[in-house]
Amino acid sequence: MDRFKIFAMMLAGAAFSLTACDGDDSDDISSQTIITADKVEQTPLDKWLEVNFLQPYNIEIKYRYEYNETVGDYYTVPAAYEQAVEMAHIVKYSCVEAYDEIAGIDFTRQYFPKMFFFEGEWHYMNNDNYELGTAEGGKKIFLLGLNYLDEYKNSLFTLNYYYLKTIHHEFTHILNQTIDYPATFQLITGTGYVADSWSSDQWNSGYLQRGFISAYAQHSDAEDFAETMSMYVTNTPEQWEAWMQDAEGTEEEPSDGRQYIESKLDIVRAYMRDNFNIDLDELRDVVLRRENDIISGKVDLSDVSID
Repeated sequence: MDRFKIFAMMLAGAAFSLTACDGDDSDDISSQTIITADKVEQTPLDKWLEVNFLQPYNIEIKYRYEYNETVGDYYTVPAAYEQAVEMAHIVKYSCVEAYDEIAGIDFTRQYFPKMFFFEGEWHYMNNDNYELGTAEGGKKIFLLGLNYLDEYKNSLFTLNYYYLKTIHHEFTHILNQTIDYPATFQLITGTGYVADSWSSDQWNSGYLQRGFISAYAQHSDAEDFAETMSMYVTNTPEQWEAWMQDAEGTEEEPSDGRQYIESKLDIVRAYMRDNFNIDLDELRDVVLRRENDIISGKVDLSDVSID
């Protein structure tokens, strides 16, 4: 079964923010509710998910902890019920309904993954990296680290970095499994892919000048395509242009990085337009507007009432 993953580097600051936990903090996982698969009573979230995901889209969201659904290579932690409620709203408003708005509900029903599995913790590696999410078999997305959501949901940067970019990244893999991207994409920086060495000191800086939008994009052409797509739609035009200027290098050491990245972006644009009738700039506008609605508190993330 095909399995795609997205990783982040465990920087010193990030490591502290992910592991430091004040026992008196109201967001401490110990003060929240854990619901396992063997709890048969229906919760308000169960009914809300049925009405908002299962019935209109045939999408199942599993937030109850099921060991058999986890990846045995990692120490796994249940997602807190309260965080699962919030993440379900965020996925619906900023991702599912964004694709509804830009491409129509039939597109979302056909292509969006049919299962999300929420876990409370990241998947930590033994090489100073941690896994933010995975996509399996073109159908399922594991979304990790939910128990840090309250810490990261109020910043566009952190909400995207830890969660939403992951969803768009993994969804891109699923689209690629349905319709493959052109082989010309991998030729643009074909000798630059370094597999698992992407996070080493040699490769985790200077990647823009080498023609990659992120350090992880250097892993392989499949990850590069998904990173180009997901980074573009979750960042402002101003941020993208700042990266492109950085990719040009300096006057003393000019680089072709901007040309490489923009050539890749052109292929991603054409892929989404020609295969799915999606304008990438319009998608970005919709995604950012909806994400800003979440950040500004316009979306009630705790309401699981049924109209």
